[in-house]
Amino acid sequence: MNDRYDAGHGGDQYEIVGYDEYGRPVYQQVPAQQAPQQTYDGYGQQGYGYDPYGTGGQQQTGPAGPSYGGYDTGGQAPAPSSYGAYDSRGAYDPYGSGVSAPGTTAASYDPYGQTATSGQQPRVAEQTPHIPQQIGPVDAGPAEAGLAQAEPDRPEAGEREYHTEQFAFVEEPSDDSEDVIDWLKFTENRTERREEARRRARSRVIALVVVLALVAVGGVGYLWYAGKLPGLSSSGTKTGTATAAGAQKRDVIVVHLHNTAKGGTSTALLVDNTTTKQGTTVLLPNSLALTADDGTTTTLAKSVKDDGSSGTQDQLDTVLGTNIEGTWRLDTPYLQNLVDLVGNIDVDTNADVPDPDAKKKGAEPLVHQGKDQTLSGRMAVAYATYRASGETQNAQLERFGQVLQGVLRKISTDPQAATITVQTLAQILDPSLTDKDLGTFLAKLADLAKGGDYRTALLPVRSDGTLSAQTSDSVVKDILGGTAKSPGEGSAVRVSVQNASGTKDDTQKARVALLNGGFTFLDGGTASGVQARSKVVYTDAADKQNATEVAQTLGLPAGSVTKGTATSNADVSVVLGQDFKPSSIS
Repeated sequence: MNDRYDAGHGGDQYEIVGYDEYGRPVYQQVPAQQAPQQTYDGYGQQGYGYDPYGTGGQQQTGPAGPSYGGYDTGGQAPAPSSYGAYDSRGAYDPYGSGVSAPGTTAASYDPYGQTATSGQQPRVAEQTPHIPQQIGPVDAGPAEAGLAQAEPDRPEAGEREYHTEQFAFVEEPSDDSEDVIDWLKFTENRTERREEARRRARSRVIALVVVLALVAVGGVGYLWYAGKLPGLSSSGTKTGTATAAGAQKRDVIVVHLHNTAKGGTSTALLVDNTTTKQGTTVLLPNSLALTADDGTTTTLAKSVKDDGSSGTQDQLDTVLGTNIEGTWRLDTPYLQNLVDLVGNIDVDTNADVPDPDAKKKGAEPLVHQGKDQTLSGRMAVAYATYRASGETQNAQLERFGQVLQGVLRKISTDPQAATITVQTLAQILDPSLTDKDLGTFLAKLADLAKGGDYRTALLPVRSDGTLSAQTSDSVVKDILGGTAKSPGEGSAVRVSVQNASGTKDDTQKARVALLNGGFTFLDGGTASGVQARSKVVYTDAADKQNATEVAQTLGLPAGSVTKGTATSNADVSVVLGQDFKPSSIS
């Protein structure tokens, strides 16, 4: 397509002034005096410079070649284009700044497709640019014959024709496309990894919150179960704890160690808590106050001596609120044989024990103080019954408890083997406890002792032998699951009577009078000497009225009542003198 458009032979001419936003050329009418004869050169050597990019060009002058039908086939100088120009030698200048052909003037570059000249153009009437209908030349020369045959059918008059140079096609390199795809994949994978990390973090946070919530709920539940939750009433807490402790299953037997050489007894309870899997030896002091069959108050030591095994077992059940299943009487010779049968025991001794059979003083101790002392049967008996000068009975009782636990650590955990050990002792047991029952029971305790789930506890009692609710709850309620109840506690006044009248029957007569009067009788024994006057002694001022009533019940004068020190286990102490007259008792 030429830069100028000829509307017809002898008609107006147009030139390209630029392109619109769609790439279509925009034309402008050329004045008549500047419209030279346009020739068509099929090989780009037109008389007027052909510029496919619409930048225009100045018509070159030169020798004209033959033309056919108005189209020039050659003989003209090359026309400048938007990319360069030809110099005077005919060489191509890519920058378009070379010297033009002879006889011509170099055309300057105009980015808007218009050719600039050195001279001033004559002013013409303003024309409105428009796109005329483009039609091809009527006649084609011989040089254009082949080209015309290769081109597609031209559109009819009035139809728009588009040429290839009006469009620009961009082909992106395949390598760049692969790089873009790889980058997109990388970005997508990295985003997915970030999202996965966020999901994992959220899962961990949720799991941590759930664990903390469960721990908090468990802690609150434990505090509520243990009665330590703040805000609850003390009565409700105690009730819940007692109920929980009482609901546990326990197997209990009582053991009485009889010292056949020196006399005296030592008592302990063997407890197997099958619910909590805990074994315990509960040591019972001999001063523990019990209630005899006739309603009188006695001590544990006297009960074991006078009432025997069955009577003491029932009395312990009453005081401790527990259920003892059997009694095991263990004399010192049988304890010695038992230790020898299990192959000695290891005990952390707390004192040097002298040999009871030593003839001379200062002899080598039979048992040395120290940790992990190996004791034979004879040494175990000496240690279990040893009570140093000035020590309380509780010190000796604790040694007995150490020996019992040492024996349990050495007995077989097999019930059948433990039963054979018991049968080998050849001792006569209480009818309520057979060899098989005792062997099975000891095997269970041995399993707990070897596993470290065994302990020894001392039952705390007051000086009068009674139990304090504050001091005995840790043992009676928690270990035995019972309720402490001392004899006559909260009801009758305890009266201890010592006979100093010289008449033996006066003790029994005073006992009958006090029991009929609603008092609890405690036998104070017989005085070493005879006293002329009777005395009624009370310790606390609150017991003064009780002491006065006791004197009236026994027929003693009011002057016999005095404040002093009563016996440890009695509220009021009475010493019967020769002035006591049973006949005066009302």
